[in-house]
Amino acid sequence: MRLMMLGPPGAGKGTIAKKLIDKYAVPQLSTGDLLRAAVKEGTTLGLEAKKFMDAGELVPDKVVIGLIKERLAQRDCQKGFILDGFPRTLPQAEALAKITTLQAVINLDVSDEEVIVRLSGRRTCAKCGAIYHVRNIPPRTPGKCDKDGADLFQRDDDKEEAIRNRLNVYRRQTMPLIDHYRAAGILHDVDGAAGVDSVTAASVKIIETIK
Repeated sequence: MRLMMLGPPGAGKGTIAKKLIDKYAVPQLSTGDLLRAAVKEGTTLGLEAKKFMDAGELVPDKVVIGLIKERLAQRDCQKGFILDGFPRTLPQAEALAKITTLQAVINLDVSDEEVIVRLSGRRTCAKCGAIYHVRNIPPRTPGKCDKDGADLFQRDDDKEEAIRNRLNVYRRQTMPLIDHYRAAGILHDVDGAAGVDSVTAASVKIIETIK
């Protein structure tokens, strides 16, 4: 299967993708992971990407597409793959279409309000980095890490203003992909607020129709 997960930040794309790769034994391709791996390995594309990352700039599409192309050529992608967080824009989607053909795009539909609750509720341990959530995974003692008792803090990018900015970027850059893939006849909408088990089951049902 050749699958893509689509949806706003906080929709659960990575979480559902991990459930699916466990079930179908295909790799999850995340541009963030690919970039970090390429930089660590010191590949040609990794070194090029590092220049932009060190400068705090977005890595150009040309480099990201190159990484995706290299990864798709590896043996473990022959049975299929799940793209997580890529493509993000129409130009990226058009470039991807020259490399491979997607069979399905699962669009996790989650409201802005739910995204804000999910992301703004995250808390991180200042000492060990453990992640909590004030609603879904609360610590035993409010504001303190269960593991080491250190203070929990809210990351700047988990604050409501930053989340709303990310949602605006998503609407401007990525939402056009919904119409793009719907027109191609491969978009499947799933209620991303239905809970992990329900979303996973709905995604499996979609995948079974394309296998």
